[in-house]
Amino acid sequence: MLSDGALRMLVLLHFNALGFSPVQLAWLFLLYEIAGIVTNLGAGWLAARFGLAATLYGGLALQIGALVALAQLDPAWSIAVSVIFVMAVQGVSGVAKDLAKMSSKSAVKLLAPKEDGGLFRWVAYLTGSKNAVKGAGFFLGAALLGLAGFQVAVWAMAVVLALILAAVVVFLPAGLPGRMKAASAWDGWRSKDARVNRLSLARMFLFGARDVWFVVGIPVYFHAVLSDGTAEGRREAFFLVGGFMALWIIAYGAVQAIAPRLLGGKSQTEAETTRKAILWAGLLVPIPFVLAALAWVSGGPAPWLTATLVVGILLFGFVFAVNSSVHSYLILAFGAAERITRDVGFYYMANAAGRLIGTLLSGLSYQFGGLSLCLATAGLMAFASWLAVRRLATLG
Repeated sequence: MLSDGALRMLVLLHFNALGFSPVQLAWLFLLYEIAGIVTNLGAGWLAARFGLAATLYGGLALQIGALVALAQLDPAWSIAVSVIFVMAVQGVSGVAKDLAKMSSKSAVKLLAPKEDGGLFRWVAYLTGSKNAVKGAGFFLGAALLGLAGFQVAVWAMAVVLALILAAVVVFLPAGLPGRMKAASAWDGWRSKDARVNRLSLARMFLFGARDVWFVVGIPVYFHAVLSDGTAEGRREAFFLVGGFMALWIIAYGAVQAIAPRLLGGKSQTEAETTRKAILWAGLLVPIPFVLAALAWVSGGPAPWLTATLVVGILLFGFVFAVNSSVHSYLILAFGAAERITRDVGFYYMANAAGRLIGTLLSGLSYQFGGLSLCLATAGLMAFASWLAVRRLATLG
């Protein structure tokens, strides 16, 4: 997660500084998200067939390979060649990240304590810490880019991750299951439980609502506002933008970790948690619409707009984090133990599909309608997520 966050910020800021347009920046991440869809669709079955430890090792090894490949990027290449190459490398990185994430999330269902609230607490802790580490990676990527340059930063991360892989192989505790007997044949890409399918649809729109502004729109806007156009100004803007995005992710992870307490403690039924999921999904909807209206009224960058965006995005992050944590609990609560890796894989395939849609719309909306259209599109995605999660009340 640390290298995943750092790599995203490295690529975004490095190619933005090279003059790539918002749409071209979005293209750099498209294969990453497409790879996530494909990986999550098949990774659950692979984990059930070969074991969670095998998919965890595979994810770490692929991320090292992606970093080594990215270090070969040549500044003399044309924009078209650079985009295609980085898209391919990002695709491998997307496979790596989702293999590791699916393995860890599935293990929680199988290893978490069985007492009241145990599953929700452990899901919240894992999800929150994962995103806090990824947020630190955003700052790390921006700092390495500003201090050491692109290639040195990528090589440094590859070396550190190789050491981590070696440590995981040596010290991984016993308890992760190996091959599961039920995994001898492929039994469909969707879950057998309508609740899992509906929750996955809500998850797709939820993460689309975030990535519409998160991937291109807000970072590019902030960089344009904070940089004075000089080399030193761009470097300072790298730190400020990377630092803010890192703090947003870290705060988002912290809220995820305490979500069980925010929602009323340990002993909640699935029905109670479902009702709260619907409530919090509705609370998210107006935030991006209000920010979009303010950006439209402003007509361009302004100090008051930038300050308002900071506050609004932090509020969005708080509500979004609670939504995400509730979803992460419900998918494990709904999923059947005998096919948990496949249900979780399908759910995260929908998650990746939402990021793909959000990534593409982020570049397109910012390119053709500026920040206001970018944020309004996020509001529409949040509204669609609320509509999808409302159906869970009738499926319980």
